[in-house]
Amino acid sequence: MADILEAVNIQWHPGFYGAAELEFLSNKGDLEFQREFNLSKEPIRMDLLIIKKLADVQIENELGHIFKKYNVAEFKSPDDALSIDDYYKTVGYACLYKGLGETVDQIPANELTISIFRESYPREMFEAMKNLGMEIKERYPGIYYISGKQVLFDTQIVVTKQLDKETHRILRILSKHVREEDVRAFVEKAVQMSEPGDRNNVDAVLQVSVSANKEIYEAIRRCDKVMCEALRELMKEDFEKQEQETKQETLLETIKNLMDTTKWTAEQVMAAMKIPEADRGKYIAKL
Repeated sequence: MADILEAVNIQWHPGFYGAAELEFLSNKGDLEFQREFNLSKEPIRMDLLIIKKLADVQIENELGHIFKKYNVAEFKSPDDALSIDDYYKTVGYACLYKGLGETVDQIPANELTISIFRESYPREMFEAMKNLGMEIKERYPGIYYISGKQVLFDTQIVVTKQLDKETHRILRILSKHVREEDVRAFVEKAVQMSEPGDRNNVDAVLQVSVSANKEIYEAIRRCDKVMCEALRELMKEDFEKQEQETKQETLLETIKNLMDTTKWTAEQVMAAMKIPEADRGKYIAKL
């Protein structure tokens, strides 16, 4: 498992998209998630737009207590900074989204909210906000509401490592310093999910978390057979893909060795090995 999902640059956002949908699983039918929502014909887009379908629906997850009709969500990976300029950039996304409605005031300002997610506490940004006269209040553990005359839309800053560990394991494992207890709790809950969309989101979260925390996942795999099997089941497609790639690499190496030994062409070697003609092209392309 340690060799799975090797990556120099971890793609954190797909994991966040999956985590966001899983966080609001209890209100799955009430919310619409639009990933990388384009704000114009040019590639200006926000990370996630969450549309609350019915006004009178109460979102169970405390992350959604601030939600109105239209909810702009931005995610900062552990390697990204979060400055006052990043805050205003997100406000700009919300303003563009409001201003690009098909009719005048189709998207009312009082029906827009902003949520910014980051693993660590944005001390410098909060200090800058306070200097600008904004008020910061921790409404729930790790969830900070921003208010004041300069705040255009209801806004929350979510510090994922401060979130309640019993209810927010999903976002907490999107970290480079994941806790083993969070991994185990998430996996135990994830194996109970059966719908394809939910399992796809679980896979997206795990791909990111495993890539960023290989040693912990490998340690869990070695010492806990039950947890190892659960991870294998959840990441079945990734394991199968890895195994298939390994088999192809081994077969390709065998073809090369036989070509050197026998001085045969690739076609002659593959014919002798009884490799189906339909599969031979992909090996020739790699020789």
